[in-house]
Formats: sequence, structure tokens, C-alpha cells
Amino acid sequence: MERLNLLRNEMEVELLNHIMPFWSRLRDPRGGFYGYVDFDLHIDKNANKGVILNSRILWFYSNIYLITGQKEALKLADHAFDFLIKYCIDEKYGGVYWMLNMDGIPCDEMKHTYNQAFAIYGLSSYYAASKNSSALELANQIFNIIETRCIDDCGYVEAFDRKWKPIDNEKLSEDGFHAAKTMNTLLHIIEAYTELYRISNDNHVGECLTNAVEQCLNKVYNPQTHILGVYFDKKMNSIADVYSYGHDIEASWLLDRACELLDNEQLTAKIELMTLEMADKVLQYAYKDGALNNQSINGIVDTTRIWWVQAESVVGFLNAYQKTKDEAYLDITVSLWKYIKTYIIDKREGSEWYWDVNDNGEPVNKRPIVEPWKCPYHNGRMCMEVMKRYEKIRTDL
Repeated sequence: MERLNLLRNEMEVELLNHIMPFWSRLRDPRGGFYGYVDFDLHIDKNANKGVILNSRILWFYSNIYLITGQKEALKLADHAFDFLIKYCIDEKYGGVYWMLNMDGIPCDEMKHTYNQAFAIYGLSSYYAASKNSSALELANQIFNIIETRCIDDCGYVEAFDRKWKPIDNEKLSEDGFHAAKTMNTLLHIIEAYTELYRISNDNHVGECLTNAVEQCLNKVYNPQTHILGVYFDKKMNSIADVYSYGHDIEASWLLDRACELLDNEQLTAKIELMTLEMADKVLQYAYKDGALNNQSINGIVDTTRIWWVQAESVVGFLNAYQKTKDEAYLDITVSLWKYIKTYIIDKREGSEWYWDVNDNGEPVNKRPIVEPWKCPYHNGRMCMEVMKRYEKIRTDL
């Protein structure tokens, strides 16, 4: 417990003394939070504001309040919520936009299922923190949109125009592949529905969560390789040889979390076996020199160490330790945190975490510190998960 106690205390310091103050300085009095900080720490106050970024910020401050009771965190969550309901929601056609300009006017009206899921995620946590019933009502509205407009007989359709006409899925198609459907979107639907089910205990949400978890088990997971597929065609056939280490270790604990809430012993048993197999596979193929590489494509490994991959690996291997009590998983968890402290956390005054470093621990790509995808959700959640899991582990002893 000594190592876990130290890990938990260091996570609290990182969360409250480093990550939270950085993002709090980005509060835009016009609404929401500034959307871009370059590598040299220049804040672009006129940058566009990603709705994913602002939904994740809403989630972040809501959960800090739930864990610590800090009134300042709730005020910042209120600020994020006000921006979301005033500017991000399409009052005419429903759902949230993809991108707004600095004044909150939509500059990309695309509706993406991934984006809708993160709105649900943030709104659900905000309801838990604030008890503002309008947040729960809006989360349920977006959930119903996903389940009526964004689903077909093979899974979740992803990209739409403002009026919910399907369009090309370029936003979630990467690495040179053109995917109609992605593991990434399904994973974050599961994540969002888990949070909504946790705070609402709604039977329909629970049924849809169960269906999404089963789809991941039966359509996305390869039981021979113990790997999640990444890119799929409309019929959920895999179209690429891609192994995303970060998504697999993130999924290993998010799927377990979903099953903690679902009263389904048979599904839980299958998922618990699957997620441990996934964690072991990631450990075998991705862990090197105290960190996780990024991914492999057609067998070629990308050794870049990305901020969110390292953060999710801490939670994923701590989750494996909780399930098995195998100290080897705790050793990995501690070593990953040591790597993050040494190389990923940006020591410059007024910064947060680097986006990525190379396999020598150098931030050679000089990617932004903040942009529409770079947020306090992965690293902030890592800190909060360790803090909560420490209390659970200590109680169980």
C-alpha cells in the first residue's frame, strides 16, 4: 500500500496544482475556454472552439468537484455548461455542432456520433455535480438522437450534416484509411452511456449500453489476436491492419466499468476475460522502456509516446492489478507514471503536458499544448481514477 499511497498523493498534486490551474487560466469570459495554445505557450484567444474539447472540460471540472468538493471547480463547470447550452446545441435540428468560432457561432455544422457521445458524457457528470435537471434532460435528448438517427442494423453510423443526412466520415478516418465506422466512436458511446446509466439508472439506456458492449465483444474484438479492430466498413468488416495500443488499454478498463453497472453476470464474465487478455497483449507488444508506443500499422510500429496513451495505460494496468492482485501490473503502473513525470509533463512555467515525445523522450514534433483534441480529459481522468481506485483498494484490504 505504500507505493499506492504515494502514487495516489502524487496524482492529487498533479491534478490540483498543475492540470487544473493550467486549464482554469484558459477560461474565456466570452464563453467556454480558449481553443488553442501553441507549443511556445502562446494563447490564441481568437481560435475556433471544438465542441469535443468543451464537453471534455465540462466533464473534467464536474468530476473534480465530485471528488474534492472544490467550489471553484463547480463554478468552472457551470461556465462550461453555460457555453454548451447557449452555443453548442442546434436548437432546430438537435444535437451538438462540431466546431464554433471564437464568438460561439458554428463554423463547422457537422454532427458526429463521437461528438454527441462526449456531450452526453460531460452533461451526465455535470448533472451529478450540480443536480441541474436541464443537464440530464439534454443528455437524454442527445442519447435519443443517437439511438434513432445514428444506428443501423450493423452498428452506429458516424458522420452527418446539420440535418442528419449521412456524410463522409473523414473526421474519424485516419492513417490513410477511409472508414465508415470506427472502434473509437463505439468505445466512447460505451463510455458516455455508462455515465448516463450511472446517474439515471434508466432501463433503456442500460439496454443500449449492453448492446454496445456486446457489439464490441462480437464485432470489434478479435478473440484470436486479443486486439480490437480500428477501422470498419458499413457492415462492420475490418478494413485495416491497425493495432491501437492506447485505445486497447483504455477499452480494457472502460468495458470493465460498464459491466460494473450492468446486471449481467454472463456478459461481465466474458468482458473481464477479454479485457485482461487485451491488457496482457498491450503489455507484451507496446510497453518499452517504461512507456507505451503509439500503434502499429501493417506490422510497422510507431514508437511515438503520446500523452493520452500514457495516461490511459496507467489506469488500464492499475485496473488489471485490481482484478488480479498481481503485483507485476502495479509495477508497470508505477513505471508508467515515472515516465510521465520525467518526459510527458512539461516543466515549463505556464504549461501542462506535451502532446507527444519521441522514443528518446524529446518533444520534437512541437505539437500544440491545447487544440480541439488536446484536453484535460485523459490526464485529469487518470489522476482521478487513481485517487478513487486507491480508496477502493484500501477498503477491500
